[in-house]
Amino acid sequence: MKHRERLEACLAGDQPDRTPVALWRHFPVDDMRGETMAAAHLNFQKTYDFDLVKVTPSSGYFLYDWGVKAEWRGNPEGTRAYTHRVIERAEDWGKLEMLDPRKGHLAEQIIGLEKIVQALGPDTPVLMTIFNPISNAKKLVGDEDVLAHLRQEPEALHRGLEIIAESTRAFIAEIKKVGVAGIFYAVQHAQKSLLSEEEYKTFGRAYDLPILEDCGDLFLNMLHLHGDGVMFDLVVDYPVQAINWHDLETEPDLAGGKARFGGAVCGGLRQWETMVMGDAEKVKAEAKAAVELTEGKRFILGTGCVVPTTAPYGNLIAAKRAIK
Repeated sequence: MKHRERLEACLAGDQPDRTPVALWRHFPVDDMRGETMAAAHLNFQKTYDFDLVKVTPSSGYFLYDWGVKAEWRGNPEGTRAYTHRVIERAEDWGKLEMLDPRKGHLAEQIIGLEKIVQALGPDTPVLMTIFNPISNAKKLVGDEDVLAHLRQEPEALHRGLEIIAESTRAFIAEIKKVGVAGIFYAVQHAQKSLLSEEEYKTFGRAYDLPILEDCGDLFLNMLHLHGDGVMFDLVVDYPVQAINWHDLETEPDLAGGKARFGGAVCGGLRQWETMVMGDAEKVKAEAKAAVELTEGKRFILGTGCVVPTTAPYGNLIAAKRAIK
């Protein structure tokens, strides 16, 4: 099977010729320009030939045109450190303006995406990372301050979330034109240690659903639930074809996720303990356990989050070889 055919069979609940496998990572420095971002992703895919390409730009890519600044300081996950936020007081949320996805840093992302899609062709699905509005709001103001505004200045935060959500939808409309197969929708606040379920419904889900509904014509949309104690049951009805989470670090496990969600589940490999600190045998053992747990159906082998930039070549290639 070709990559897309394999994933189509997986999503339909059929038995593909083998389990689909997909790993992704950040490409620091290269991710700041469309041309170099594309070259880095294409080189990675040429090396490993995964079943989908999840484009992983800088974690702040959606914010730079609003004035956020970040520096590359060597974080092994490949993320940058924020050096300037643009929201200092609650009233600043009302000053955010709609972003034009055809200008600035967002335009660079579209240039990169177009190069990746054109180079890979229709048989290799390309997913673009989209952070949900509350995740981007956190980066605009800071981790702790977004929670303070959420509880103390909710109306002001809602004004900001509305602008972020509309800007997100405008960007998605543009990336559809270059032929992406779907989006990788990153949710960071559906964690019980951060918000109550009611708070997430109000400040997360209410903005998530319209964005995801805009993507209903795409072939493969994957939801990423970040962190521990995730609100899995609160998102199982999201209109996505796959869910990815830290399945070996937080409930549910892959079997439990499959039982609750009608699409495909993605995970099975620990990003640090196995992909960085382990060896090929450990990778193969975890992959085998994950396939057995899911019976090899509606399952995509991957990690719960990005593969660190320090993961050895042998461990990444072992993930691909483990499912043959």
